[in-house]
Amino acid sequence: MSNIRGKVVIIMGASSGIGEATTKKLAQEEAKLVIAARREDRLKALVESLPNANISYLKSDVTNKEEVKAVVDLAIEKYGRVDVLYNNAGVMPLAPLSETRFDEWRQMLDINIMGVLNGLAAVLPIMKKQQSGHVVATDSVAGHAVWPGSAVYSGTKFAVRAIMEGLRQEERETSIRSTMISPGAVDTELYDTINDPEVQESARNSARTEGYGIKSEDVADAVVYAIGTPETVSISEILIRPTKQAL
Repeated sequence: MSNIRGKVVIIMGASSGIGEATTKKLAQEEAKLVIAARREDRLKALVESLPNANISYLKSDVTNKEEVKAVVDLAIEKYGRVDVLYNNAGVMPLAPLSETRFDEWRQMLDINIMGVLNGLAAVLPIMKKQQSGHVVATDSVAGHAVWPGSAVYSGTKFAVRAIMEGLRQEERETSIRSTMISPGAVDTELYDTINDPEVQESARNSARTEGYGIKSEDVADAVVYAIGTPETVSISEILIRPTKQAL
């Protein structure tokens, strides 16, 4: 029997890419799912594509702590507990610092960092009361390496690594586990958040080239593996790269 069957899993950023792929795989494992994202139509279509799944959805923007809490409240209302929170929402508008794209910087800080913190704030009181739980976050190889144009994006991902390691240390005695999933280039809609057309096209083409990019399903497999490990095992991080990726 799957160790995932019956677990209550919340997925933020579930409307496409890694979040969508993870939703489908966890549905196959018979998890109880609550999924959220900003695009309600995409969530509805995803739920309708999984008619046999135990799944609910709610529109939510991770930068709004009340909306994030509402997703957690829905899980508690339906299932009475939260076993896993997967903080997966993120943006990646790459550009050199010299272009001073203040709005993009703020957007990355709000979604990539505050989005994770808003999720933590919503589930930690519940998980501490349960004396169990698992927080998973999509980090990135960019949380380990910096390259020209990635400075602020990498900065947000380095920050998530620090936050998740802090969570591990602070909550190990309450049996709350933490896992970072850190992919390299993945063929997803994340590249749509790059506003420079040339940079966007280059990054997208690279991710779609065999060996230089992986699929959302490959990353979802890593998430499912981490969630499925015994309560006594904490997978702190999974780095998952395309075979031919240099960084």
